[in-house]
Amino acid sequence: MSFLDHTYAIVLAGGGGTRLWPKSRKQSPKQFLRLIGKDTLLQVTVSRINKLVPSERIIIVTNQLYRDEVVSLLPEVPSDNIIAEPEKRDTALAMLTGALYARSKDPEAVVINCASDHVVTNESEFIRVMKAAAEVANDNDYLVAVGITPTFPSTGFGYIKIGDDLKKLDRGLSLFKVESFTEKPNEATARAFISTGKYFWNANMYVWRAKVLVEAFQKHHPELLESANKLLDLKGEDFIGHLPDVYKDAQAISIDYAISEKADNLVLIPGDFGWNDVGDWRVVYDLETKDLSGNVVLGEGSEVHALSIESHNNLIHTNGRLVALVGINDLVVIDTDEILMICPKNKTQEVKRLVDRLKEEKRQEYL
Repeated sequence: MSFLDHTYAIVLAGGGGTRLWPKSRKQSPKQFLRLIGKDTLLQVTVSRINKLVPSERIIIVTNQLYRDEVVSLLPEVPSDNIIAEPEKRDTALAMLTGALYARSKDPEAVVINCASDHVVTNESEFIRVMKAAAEVANDNDYLVAVGITPTFPSTGFGYIKIGDDLKKLDRGLSLFKVESFTEKPNEATARAFISTGKYFWNANMYVWRAKVLVEAFQKHHPELLESANKLLDLKGEDFIGHLPDVYKDAQAISIDYAISEKADNLVLIPGDFGWNDVGDWRVVYDLETKDLSGNVVLGEGSEVHALSIESHNNLIHTNGRLVALVGINDLVVIDTDEILMICPKNKTQEVKRLVDRLKEEKRQEYL
């Protein structure tokens, strides 16, 4: 039996995407938006990983608010494989829960973790790298990170520094020991990182055997594993039914803080497959096709309504009403039923501040 017969994919689909407000909101977070093409980001992600892992071994970890939406969007995924978290507890518990569910189906499960809101432009290379990572995880007691080869000095991503070259893999891939993690650096630091050739973007793209992950939690974060112990020997409906007890008192912590930054068996395979996390509206602009004036016009239906005169390099997202621009350059204009948001294209990372202000002012109707 091949290691691929034990390989599962966990797709995390519970995030918020606040920098894509006002389209991404509590009731319609960014993984359910059609920002790049006709399908939602979640559907694109599942279609991509489905080329490596069959639908019956794809597990979606989402929020209970979104379970019905996920079922509707992904009829090919068994509904039992859609795990609805009763509360948000960050990525550590989400990944552990997904791994325990995979292990309940197969004690030798190898788990590929994917985010539901990332874009990959070279799918064949993505599949090649993830397959190599799954084989390494199957054959060794490693936690495997797929680090993204940086293309510019980003200040929006964390970085992973590699150490020793452990092994040459098939077709030009290499396996490295992980030396350290760095949270989002400033631009000068990011530029210095990239110049060394030893730093990779941290995309939270991990591959491991479920058994090895459980051992890592036993060593580095036993408190969270103790919370999840109720799930260890459960299957199907019993597994899902115990989630409220598990999540009720569990700590909210990221997988990086809980495990990755502490583990001594963490390794990295570089990935260069046109990755992007669609983190803000500027990224959407960069990924989409421009007209002759450099404008990108998006909309929900088959028709989009925008008119521009002497206006260049704008992103316009319409909602049925006509959006008209005259002499406007380098702006993002997002029109929804309740909200019109306008900002300079070089300030799209700051959209999160609007969301934070709305939270401070308890204006829940706009979140």
